[in-house]
Amino acid sequence: MLLEEIAETSAAVAASSARLAKVERLAACLRLLDPDEVHPAVAFLSGELRQRQIGVGWAALRELPPPAALPSLTVAEVDTGFERIGRLAGPGSQAERRRLLAGLLGRATRDEQEFLVRLLGGELRQGALEGVMVEATARAAGVAGAEVRRALMLCGALGPVAEAALARGVAGLRELRLQVGRALQPMLAQTATSVEAALARAGASGSAGPVPVAVEWKLDGVRVQLHKDGGGVRVFTRTLDDITARVPEVVETVLALPAGAAVLDGELIALRADGRPHPFQITASRLGSKLDVERLRTAVPLTLFLFDVLHLEGEDLLDRDGAARHAALAAVTPETLRVPRTVTGDPAAAAAFLGDALARGHEGVLVKSLAVPYEAGRRGAGWVKVKPVHTLDLVVLAAEWGHGRRKGWLSNLHLGARDPAGGGFVMLGKTFKGLTDELLRWQTEKLQQLATGGNDWVVYVRPELVVEVAFDGLQTSPRYPGGVALRFARVLRYREDKHAAEADTIDTVRAIHAGAAT
Repeated sequence: MLLEEIAETSAAVAASSARLAKVERLAACLRLLDPDEVHPAVAFLSGELRQRQIGVGWAALRELPPPAALPSLTVAEVDTGFERIGRLAGPGSQAERRRLLAGLLGRATRDEQEFLVRLLGGELRQGALEGVMVEATARAAGVAGAEVRRALMLCGALGPVAEAALARGVAGLRELRLQVGRALQPMLAQTATSVEAALARAGASGSAGPVPVAVEWKLDGVRVQLHKDGGGVRVFTRTLDDITARVPEVVETVLALPAGAAVLDGELIALRADGRPHPFQITASRLGSKLDVERLRTAVPLTLFLFDVLHLEGEDLLDRDGAARHAALAAVTPETLRVPRTVTGDPAAAAAFLGDALARGHEGVLVKSLAVPYEAGRRGAGWVKVKPVHTLDLVVLAAEWGHGRRKGWLSNLHLGARDPAGGGFVMLGKTFKGLTDELLRWQTEKLQQLATGGNDWVVYVRPELVVEVAFDGLQTSPRYPGGVALRFARVLRYREDKHAAEADTIDTVRAIHAGAAT
């Protein structure tokens, strides 16, 4: 199949707001693929690469070669090209990576170039989310969606699942099993604004009175899945990246466990000498580094906290309830290696446990039903997270034009805090999250009225519009002049009742950051 068909399908999916229409268009495309094209094509249509990362960032995409007049690139050729680029390492690899990328992009038409640039830049937001792709795969293969979802849970990646479904139908999907050493998708948690709401959602109440649930610390670390098979251990992130070589102390810890074969779910976090967590950025930086690992394990040691077990000594535990899985975990791990938790149905006791977790510097708590199975890849109601929500009133400094369904609207907002000392505003980051269609229309019109300049992708505006933003935390950032950046910011509402002079200051932001680090 030509890449042109993938790019056209992507554009059609992005232009449609109807889920069924997206599914039908994707399914029609999947039916036309050769078997060896299925995995990369599913990845491309999901806005990802089969290789996940190939070392190409925005800097390499700024200057594009002239586009080809006619389409000639196939899906397989693009995937092979990405594979070659991703394998490059050592002296001269950057120049060779740019050369190969330029050769690939030079064979692409203008529309194909635009598709590839957004794909490589992680900006291909076209509405083909995993749930839609699961439905499209089921439709194309003529199988039930539940069969595809179950196989995806066990396999961890949709590409191989789609290959099996399209080639062998239900029989192919049922051949996919949990394999020790192959990452599977983690179970995710829903969000509640209070402990009481989390308890109710996790089912901590019944006709006979309170039903006990587990309340665990929510750590601001990196989610990991650990696979032990005899004398070997592999460590995967929640995005299924293999980071085994970067965490030798974690590998040693898992190797010391009495279980011969196990798949464990947990969190890695960098702790200070007093047991309080370092800022998330330090944990992330440690895990992101592939070099000088032995020095880093001494300078920034990682602590492993476990909270679930999915496989133990040849037996899959996914379908067991939470109480049984935790009992199995406790049988093969010391208490010091498990996430602290309490089992209660009392809101006051759960609130006290939350308060203690926050006092120790952690994010909040997870409330977990003891009666539900492990719902890999899903935000099941059985797990509910509770953590304080921070908000700031910030000023919009610029906005970027949207892609896909948001094309024609100003979407990605540049956010700044007021600088009382030097005047002006200090940028803290960007966000396009939390914006309804109504807000997008309103802000596009309003920001164009405030425009002071810009180019094809960004509009700079007079700093007059105040927006209330929720965020999960702050991190040190050399990228922004204030030295700090927002984490997971999302728009709550515009504050037309406030002037820019009433926006929160950079001093307030730094105080929040400092408080979180103490």
